[in-house]
Amino acid sequence: MKFCSFASGSSGNCYYIGTDSTGILIDAGISVKSIRKNLKNIGVDLSQIHAVFLTHDHFDHIASVGTLGEVYHIPVFSTAEVLDGVNRCYKVTEKLYQCRREMPKGSTEKVAGLRITSFPVSHDSTDIVGYSITDGVTTVVIATDMGCINDEAVPFLLKADHLVLEANYDEERLLEGPYPLYLKKRILSDTGHLANHVAAEFLAVHAGETVWKHVYFCHMSKENNTPDLILKQFDDKMREYGVPAGFRPPCTVLPRTSAIALVEC
Repeated sequence: MKFCSFASGSSGNCYYIGTDSTGILIDAGISVKSIRKNLKNIGVDLSQIHAVFLTHDHFDHIASVGTLGEVYHIPVFSTAEVLDGVNRCYKVTEKLYQCRREMPKGSTEKVAGLRITSFPVSHDSTDIVGYSITDGVTTVVIATDMGCINDEAVPFLLKADHLVLEANYDEERLLEGPYPLYLKKRILSDTGHLANHVAAEFLAVHAGETVWKHVYFCHMSKENNTPDLILKQFDDKMREYGVPAGFRPPCTVLPRTSAIALVEC
């Protein structure tokens, strides 16, 4: 199985998971042109994308999904609430009709040789899910845009071989920054975004229970975070909880607006 992040941040989010010849997208918050370019760079054509799975209906996750679905005839999966939310978004000019595939929360779909299972996470969108994707050997879990690590998500996060976990902001930087108070409160809430120290503490607490082959920190804020702050918090929490070096997963902070190299999972 292969994984690639094309973009991960408030300007747009899109991930590829698949094989040498076929795959799926998780979210489509960047342009079709950018998606096609990034796919070409990893040796995949848009015609080889068998489905798009949406986490939620905020625009930075759905910008081009209508075009992918209705123009390129790629099925679009998510909960009924998320799909309805896409169609209510005035920025999405191509609404979802023929491509729409309702996927109840907690259900599993089989696409492109993969099993994709959704699970609930906590965010202030119309509805939101994370995804666990497996080929039967390796499991990739994507949990982005979450205000807290809710109990329902934990079993999926712990079973991941490769975990994509939000680390949106550094709390001190957010509190001291220029955002208005209402926005700070929204981000800090249990339906907002995940702080560096919360993500890091979860990893440290469970480091002895599971062996993540790799952790990818996603959806980093441009204004309230940096890769160095994320990795420092990760190191600090690992030391605080006494996690030996051999039990600490390798980590990558996903870039906000550019792709990473294709990962062989």
